[in-house]
Amino acid sequence: MSENRPTGHTRRRLLRDTAVGAAAVTTAGLVAGAPARAATTTAAPAGRKPGAVSFRWWGTAGWRIDIGDRTVLVDPYLSRYDTGLFTGGFRPDTPLTVATDVVDRLADRAENILVTHTHWDHYNDVPHIAARTGARVLGTLTAYHLGLAYGLPAGQLAPVKGGEVLDFDGYTVEVVGSLHSRNAGWSMAFPGVRVSPPPRPERISDLPEGDTLAYQVRVDGGPSVFFMGASDLDERKLTGLAPDVAMIASAATTAVADYVPRLMAALGHPKVVVPVHWDNFETPLVNPPTVAATDRARLDALIAEVRRVSPRSRVLVPDYHTAYRF
Repeated sequence: MSENRPTGHTRRRLLRDTAVGAAAVTTAGLVAGAPARAATTTAAPAGRKPGAVSFRWWGTAGWRIDIGDRTVLVDPYLSRYDTGLFTGGFRPDTPLTVATDVVDRLADRAENILVTHTHWDHYNDVPHIAARTGARVLGTLTAYHLGLAYGLPAGQLAPVKGGEVLDFDGYTVEVVGSLHSRNAGWSMAFPGVRVSPPPRPERISDLPEGDTLAYQVRVDGGPSVFFMGASDLDERKLTGLAPDVAMIASAATTAVADYVPRLMAALGHPKVVVPVHWDNFETPLVNPPTVAATDRARLDALIAEVRRVSPRSRVLVPDYHTAYRF
């Protein structure tokens, strides 16, 4: 099928493989049940100061990207409070709260916040961070209307659908249409969208999925990195992206058919694959990450499947707060 792919895909793949060469991140011998966490750096491309671009995982699907003195956040959820989700007593009426002592210390600056979808474990802290830092919030129309409900000015909210390629003078953000994960009943928690500003949300059930996006951030002179916040995909919308690095969500169930093979093929077998959304996000954001036994088994299965279908890809299982440079 490769001969039928668009010219853009071939060109991006060639540029990626030529520019990246040996990936900066290695895996120091993955074994079942003991995924490696290691990072090394290589010489930066000409014109870019070594270490100027770093990626820090904040648990779930959250990331802090520092590009020199500029910061981009992806799904920053730092409050991590208990809803009973991991203890068998899930409470949809759990009040929405922000741990300002943690959030304000870690999310001290941002110029853009990329929101994949608006469930609480992705969106909870976004309005607070945006109000405090003045960051622009990119997300679905639901994210836009929720932002208005929280009192953010319309000029600080950028509704996107997928297909946009936005230039921020030093890096670009490509918006990609995507799909939310499916639970064991082939459904999801809190489906729905907001087509107008609702009352200010008070409970986690007031934050619906609201459609799902993915993003590819391409740094001038640096890597192209793909971010997803849920474990489903429309591979036809991914073809041609060919990222250097892919942050992929660990699947909670097997409801999505051939998830990893389809994802790896659609992304053109990235040089580096980073699993996300496998930790217990209702525990403190301290290393080593807390992971439930069932989630660890799923993580190990994801790693094994990536290595099977994309053997040239290198897998990095991240630690919190660690600055990774690709």
